[in-house]
Amino acid sequence: MSTPTATAPTTTTTRPGLVLTVVCLCQLMVVLDITVVNVALPSIRDDLGFRPADLPWVVNAYTLTFGGLLLLGGRVADLFGQRTAAIAGLSVFGLTSLAGGLAGEPGQLIAARGLQGVAGALLLPVSLTVITTSFAEGPDRRRALGVWAAVMGVGGAAGVLLGGALTEWLDWRWVFFVNVPIAVVAVPLAMASIRNLHRGRPRLDIVGAVLVTGATTALVYAVVRTDRHAWDSAHTLGLLGLALVLGVLFLVVEARFAREPLVRLGLLRQRSLAVASVLVFFIALGQFGAFYLASMYLQNVLHYSPLQAGLAFVPFSLGTVVGTMVGMRLVAARGPWLPVLLGLGLTAVGIGWFGAIRPDGAFVTDMLGPSLLASVGLGTCLVANTSMGTTGVDPAEAGLASGMLNAARQIGGSIGLAVLVTVAGSVTRNHDGAPLVALNAGYARGFLVSGCLIAVATVICLVAAPRDARSAVRRT
Repeated sequence: MSTPTATAPTTTTTRPGLVLTVVCLCQLMVVLDITVVNVALPSIRDDLGFRPADLPWVVNAYTLTFGGLLLLGGRVADLFGQRTAAIAGLSVFGLTSLAGGLAGEPGQLIAARGLQGVAGALLLPVSLTVITTSFAEGPDRRRALGVWAAVMGVGGAAGVLLGGALTEWLDWRWVFFVNVPIAVVAVPLAMASIRNLHRGRPRLDIVGAVLVTGATTALVYAVVRTDRHAWDSAHTLGLLGLALVLGVLFLVVEARFAREPLVRLGLLRQRSLAVASVLVFFIALGQFGAFYLASMYLQNVLHYSPLQAGLAFVPFSLGTVVGTMVGMRLVAARGPWLPVLLGLGLTAVGIGWFGAIRPDGAFVTDMLGPSLLASVGLGTCLVANTSMGTTGVDPAEAGLASGMLNAARQIGGSIGLAVLVTVAGSVTRNHDGAPLVALNAGYARGFLVSGCLIAVATVICLVAAPRDARSAVRRT
């Protein structure tokens, strides 16, 4: 098995502010897009004449290509250079966003969304890769990761607000058009600031790329189609089985046959990266679904407008920023394990607290407290977990490590959303109360399950943490 090719050592960039600006713009485009489109779906349906069965593909087309190609996208950044990957991703994302906003029929919009997902699969890993190869380990990288994590946390919540405002004040097409000026600004900045780390002649493991892309795509497709096929149906089980077979074949090819593996399996034995990937998977299992349930509760139970629902996420965004700042300080003072543990615990309690929502509730009494607690915890653990996962990674494999972390997050989020929607829907259907009471009961159960999933991550972290980190938690 080949080892990573040596590259220039990672040093602090001479243009840190400019590099960080580009990285955050890449991150912002992708993270916003995950939530901003959801609010506009009813308007898209009415304007373009989507059939009810086809409307979910506005989201699914993006999710499939994005989730299926993240690992490959991270490796492309390693092989062909971060600047090349960033410029390609930004350009394609901007052009496909323009195409989506100009779409005149359902098929055109779905095609544009699928290509957007391809671009996103390049952008999200490269944004983290640039940080790990441009900022030396220590205070510089911690600050950069803190800003990056804050954009990720705030962007997810802000997408709901932006989507509601654009749809209500302008038109649904602006949820796509808004990406175009960001890309126009970011492309020349990327050309001027991001370095390409060359590894000589790039060689891509085609067989491995096909197998891992097929495995992740089959897994994500199986999950997103549980809205039509039950979890125990032949359709779902068959696709999950296909994903498992392709995944096993991928590991065999990488271990025995690939001259330059897409994934050097020895990287998986790096404890901090392996644990961080597992933790971000479980965080996303609970987080993505909780965002969706909160939006549905605000609009379907409390009868908020899309814009009002977006404004209700502002405290969550502010709490995430505070949590990120706390996490950065704790990582600098105590290392990453303690803030990950503390952040996960706060997030689990906060999201579980959402389970106390009431049909006749209000934002201040039912949403504000858990929003603040969960957001501070999430910001704290995300920045610390990302720092833990990228520490000690060879610059030649920084893109791959970034792809692993982001793929774990996206796959976990897709599975978690499908599971929590299923749980909420089942409780609502089997509830004997009035429709609004039944709907509230379903959302409340979903929040409790979400909190439990993040509590599992807390236990995993506690078990995997070194002895000195566990002692620090007991003293805290």
